[in-house]
Amino acid sequence: MTDQRPQYGEIATLEEQRKAAGLPPLDETPPPAAAAPVREAAPSGAPAPVRPRPVDRFVTIALLAYGLVNVVVTGMSYLDFPTAMNRMMSVLGVDGEFTNFAQGKVWGTVAAIVLAAGWSITAYFSIRRLRSGKASWWVPLAGAAVTLLAASICAAIPLMNDPAFIDFVAKTAGQ
Repeated sequence: MTDQRPQYGEIATLEEQRKAAGLPPLDETPPPAAAAPVREAAPSGAPAPVRPRPVDRFVTIALLAYGLVNVVVTGMSYLDFPTAMNRMMSVLGVDGEFTNFAQGKVWGTVAAIVLAAGWSITAYFSIRRLRSGKASWWVPLAGAAVTLLAASICAAIPLMNDPAFIDFVAKTAGQ
């Protein structure tokens, strides 16, 4: 004699199975709402859906990538500050070579760190704005401008204390 009793759920109807699982009947369930990626007024304090911005995302990521390459290349040249300043001075037509090595090493390192930190902060705020669905293309541009200003000040300090450059500025101002 075998026990041919049905296993759990074999005979139960779909409605009985839903009731046993604590789910509402099928005729009472609302139809699944299509996810609308358009910003609309959110009812009762719920967060508004985020609207995708593919062009903004592409531009922001492209600017961040370009900035990262620029930070690496420029940061490496700042770490070899005398060579970079000699190249810059020769392009400007300065007679002589950069000789302010002690300040150049310190301020070149500081400028490289400022570049890396500026890019990191810019990337952080850009990603936050991208994730929240806000326009973010301007963040890398503003971050680059602020970082470039700060790094330029760091690079100008040893340059303005170099005898060859001071002589060049004095000659150029006297003309």
